[in-house]
Amino acid sequence: MKIIYTIILVLVIIFVISFSLQNATDVPIKFYDLFNVSVPAYLLMFIAFLLGVIFTGILDFAERMNLTRTIRQLNKTIRDLKRELRSAEDTMTSEERTGNDRVF
Repeated sequence: MKIIYTIILVLVIIFVISFSLQNATDVPIKFYDLFNVSVPAYLLMFIAFLLGVIFTGILDFAERMNLTRTIRQLNKTIRDLKRELRSAEDTMTSEERTGNDRVF
């Protein structure tokens, strides 16, 4: 399995390097008169990719926090219901013990 991982990693690295070499053309970036910059196209794509990864990570973190809170609430509900069930079983057991002496 480690060999397959290594082969895939090498292929991805080769792809990234060849992509970078083929897209080295400068792209001008202007924002009104605040700044005017030229960056290679591959760098611009890489930055856009990283921003997407960061944004997705933040959304994933928020979703995990929400799910953790929901799980905690559901576990509390389960504990409360189990406690209530044990209490009801204890009550029924004690009633059965005292009810066996009765004659109908």
